[in-house]
Amino acid sequence: MEKLKNIQPVEDFNWESYEQGDSYGEVNKDDLVKTYDETLNTVKDKEVVIGTVTAMNKREVVVNIGFKSDGVVPMSEFRYNPDLKIGDEVEVYIESQEDKKGQLILSHKKARATRSWDRVNEALEKDEVIKGFIKCRTKGGMIVDVFGIEAFLPGSQIDVKPIRDYDVFVNKTMEFKIVKINQEFKNVVVSHKALIEAELEQQKKDIISKLEKGQVLEGTVKNITSYGVFIDLGGVDGLIHITDLSWGRVSHPEEIVQLDQRINVVILDFDDEKKRIALGLKQLTPHPWDALNQDLKVGDHIKGKVVVMADYGAFIEIAPGVEGLIHVSEMSWTQHLRSAQDFMKVSDEIEAVILTLDRGERKMSLGIKQLKSDPWEDIESRFPVGSKHTAKVRNFTNFGVFVEIEEGVDGLIHISDLSWTKKIKHPSEFTQIGAEIDVQVLEIDKENRRLSLGHKQLEENPWDVFETIFTVNSIHEGTIIEVLDKGAVISLPYGVEGFATPKHLVKEDGSQATADEKLQFKVIEFNKEAKRIILSHSRIHEDEHKNARKEFAAGAGDRKGGKRGGRKEDDTPVVPSVEKTTLGDIEELAALKEKLSGND
Repeated sequence: MEKLKNIQPVEDFNWESYEQGDSYGEVNKDDLVKTYDETLNTVKDKEVVIGTVTAMNKREVVVNIGFKSDGVVPMSEFRYNPDLKIGDEVEVYIESQEDKKGQLILSHKKARATRSWDRVNEALEKDEVIKGFIKCRTKGGMIVDVFGIEAFLPGSQIDVKPIRDYDVFVNKTMEFKIVKINQEFKNVVVSHKALIEAELEQQKKDIISKLEKGQVLEGTVKNITSYGVFIDLGGVDGLIHITDLSWGRVSHPEEIVQLDQRINVVILDFDDEKKRIALGLKQLTPHPWDALNQDLKVGDHIKGKVVVMADYGAFIEIAPGVEGLIHVSEMSWTQHLRSAQDFMKVSDEIEAVILTLDRGERKMSLGIKQLKSDPWEDIESRFPVGSKHTAKVRNFTNFGVFVEIEEGVDGLIHISDLSWTKKIKHPSEFTQIGAEIDVQVLEIDKENRRLSLGHKQLEENPWDVFETIFTVNSIHEGTIIEVLDKGAVISLPYGVEGFATPKHLVKEDGSQATADEKLQFKVIEFNKEAKRIILSHSRIHEDEHKNARKEFAAGAGDRKGGKRGGRKEDDTPVVPSVEKTTLGDIEELAALKEKLSGND
């Protein structure tokens, strides 16, 4: 900016002419204009000059550039510089020396833009700290006004700690360093983090050099993750793993700490270069097992809350950091192992009995079935031999049915004790799982906690009656219900079944009997102990033919008996003479045939 010339007053000023209204007197008006112009700067449109702030308010800044009038610049063009004050020198761009109102038109924004690119490159070369105005948010960071250029401030470069709320920085002026310039695309990247990293790096070195295991430090919660909490120890970060936050179980670290909270932590471990620092919070308090009531012993009843469920059992917290396991086998007296979820769920408040207690190993096992009496203690009095009950079918085997009379009391019905009459190959033919079945106690095995039960014993043994009905050689009507390689099963009256081998299934015409055929059967064997009846269909017609032949032979012998068996007086056998068939013989044969036909 050019210096103002030293102007002297006009010595020969005509005051008389001035009083008469002639302000110029003898002085030439043109000379006065020339003298006036010489006292002002010579400025040109579209150039940048330096001016001085002479006045300012919330909307405008008045700038004197040594011209015949002052220029006015909007205050918004100085928002990057909140410290602007009267007397400060600023760069302005002359847009017009006079507008329609004779006003000098200036722009600080354009003055900055004109020289901004050179200024930005200069700041990068000199590693200079500059000021910028944060205009707005954008994806991944902020837009910053630097020398009139819109620069990008990445979110990671705002501060050394993660930023959760970007909006608090909008419309603020901050100091930055230019870290990258793309000359081709005119892109500028700035960083505020770089300003404080150098200072923090020195602090970090001081802290790391003094770290020791077991040392207690104060830090600030910097970040919370699902697996732990990062703590700022003053330029160096450490991690508290979720398992080191509390002696009790923690679902998420947010249950224990909050962001920006200042807490004391203890150093548990670090690597050789001290870049990974493991911290602990729970270690600052005594272990809960050490504070556990010394009078607590096996057999005591305790109360607690279910904190973890598994198929094999449930973990019960009786105090923060003190847990016991209830195995699923200790949840019920029943022999049928079920999932622990069938008995309880997380957050349930329960009462349990201490089964084992090992303070050294800090382990405890609990049970809840012990809160009820053992159903086998008085089994003989509640389920004596011969007593009748209703049970529930639990499971099948090839040899019988497992049933449960009540919770914890199981028994077995052998397949032979299901029915007096039916031959059962598999229990599923007789009943089904989940069904109820009436039983009678046959035997008690208290040591092995098992009952021998029967179902058929609820009825009288029908074989005592069958013995009088299905006598040997008696004939009964039966239906073939199943044909096997070794014979067939025949359904007889009164619900009893018999068996016939293939040779006893041959009909009179020589054909073999088939399934679902209804025929007459003769009992050829009855075994009460083995509950076995052996039958024959072919024996019926075989016996009839045999009897017919006997009758025929007997009749013929009566007619010719003297001639066939005679001897001569000299003991020489008499050979019967061949006689012709008589009419009487024909009639007798016809009668015998008719009789046989009737029997058939």
